[in-house]
Amino acid sequence: MKFKTTLLATAALLAMPMMAQAETLRWARAGDALTLDPHAQNEGPTSALAHQIMEPLVMRDMTGAMVPALATEWGPSADNPNIWVFTLREGVTFHDGAEFDSEDVKFSLDRAMTDDSDYKELLASVKEVRATGKYTIEIETNGPNPIMPNNLTNMFMMDKDWAEANNAVKVQDYEGGEDTFAAKNANGTGPYVLVSREPDVKTVMKINDNYWGKGEFPMEVTEVIYTPIQNAATRVAAMLSGEVDFIQDVPVQDLGRVAGTDGLEVRTAPQNRVIFFGMNQAAEDIAGDNVDGINPMSDLRVRQAMSMAIDRVAIQKVVMRGQSAPAGMIAPPFVNGWNEAMDSSSKTDIDAAKALMADAGFADGFAITLNCPNDRYINDEKICQAAVGMLAKIGVTVNLDAKPKAQHFPLINNLETDFYMLGWGVPTYDSEYVFNFLAHTKGEKYGSWNGTRFGDADLDVKIEALAGETDLAKRNMMINEIWTVVQDQQLYIPIHHQVLNWGMNSKVNTIVAPDDTAKFKYFTLN
Repeated sequence: MKFKTTLLATAALLAMPMMAQAETLRWARAGDALTLDPHAQNEGPTSALAHQIMEPLVMRDMTGAMVPALATEWGPSADNPNIWVFTLREGVTFHDGAEFDSEDVKFSLDRAMTDDSDYKELLASVKEVRATGKYTIEIETNGPNPIMPNNLTNMFMMDKDWAEANNAVKVQDYEGGEDTFAAKNANGTGPYVLVSREPDVKTVMKINDNYWGKGEFPMEVTEVIYTPIQNAATRVAAMLSGEVDFIQDVPVQDLGRVAGTDGLEVRTAPQNRVIFFGMNQAAEDIAGDNVDGINPMSDLRVRQAMSMAIDRVAIQKVVMRGQSAPAGMIAPPFVNGWNEAMDSSSKTDIDAAKALMADAGFADGFAITLNCPNDRYINDEKICQAAVGMLAKIGVTVNLDAKPKAQHFPLINNLETDFYMLGWGVPTYDSEYVFNFLAHTKGEKYGSWNGTRFGDADLDVKIEALAGETDLAKRNMMINEIWTVVQDQQLYIPIHHQVLNWGMNSKVNTIVAPDDTAKFKYFTLN
């Protein structure tokens, strides 16, 4: 079997000769991008597609290292530590031929800070964005922000004039069901130009002949045909028959079958992502249970019991076939602030869980609905099915409601679910990203993915203060204090860290990116 394990520390891109057959790469994965609007949805497959067409100021390469993109240099101002100065790349054009400059950057960042943007938490510390020259940008923050560049790696740039001409100045209200021109069309500076798009069917991209990076990157893939295939068996069949060249999510039950097929390989690596359950713990009563006048999950003992009922090792062995690592916190080991003791803290203890349920007044349990996606994470619905049986052991009767991610995610954003699955990657590699989205009180600038309804004013102050703390030792102490609250309150039920399994034709050469984002300009072909 041709399994290849890629470690971040030893990853290297190999220059290979061009594929004799063709330069087209046929790409498939379980779910499609939710939208082409670059600021509407902060979601993995959505960003992955955007990275082919659009670009941020700085980005992460296939190893996870931060590298220049539309900015060539950046750093704090010598005159004011609250200001980051970015020097932009000259001679870059959008796909329609329009010139890229600082006005586009200011427009894009201002747009990304508006209410409907799913990226506003990353810019919550920003006071003002200024175009100080044709190719210079200043980002002034409320206090020094030591990790501002880390927050920009998925912050895509738009052409201001194109947006204005196509009524695309406003970010698409995805959760509200809005459809816009920017949701279906794109004009980026990236290595590939959008040719056609049929959501959930097929997206075709061709190489950008005027790309600034020609000569700097292999650029051997000249056409990308992206086909979402939700059904796992169908996806694998397409791989085995040669209909597709590359799938990002080989089902764990088919790893040996794919790896054992001549001309195919499976390449694996740990992913920068955690899978977990969220619970509505703030409402006094909820409609989705079978007890009146009370919300069982508002009691810490119930939340702890539910976590203790989940057998993560069984999920790892049976559901994931070993392709996961049990988690005790909602941060992957890649992330600054990850704590080994916290991450190993989740224990399965049915007797102790039953005792906690009885102490909380729920010895007879209760019933609740679990909302789960069925096309986003590896074996997402099967994990939820396993959890249903595990929670039943402590009297929690779970009604599983699994939907495609396009219908699932708005339930969380719109606070229409009381118990749900979510996965979280951390592109900044820092805990502040987790806290801003998942632990801070849900509001205008923070907490957009905090479906737990949890809110703590004192904790909010600590979270916001991270953006302005330049003493890294002190900042790390603050991060640990925040994690202690998140853990003590059982804010979420961590399940596991994902393992990536990329399946590909042996003629395709790439390492496995820890953020699960394939950037095809780096790929080489035999």
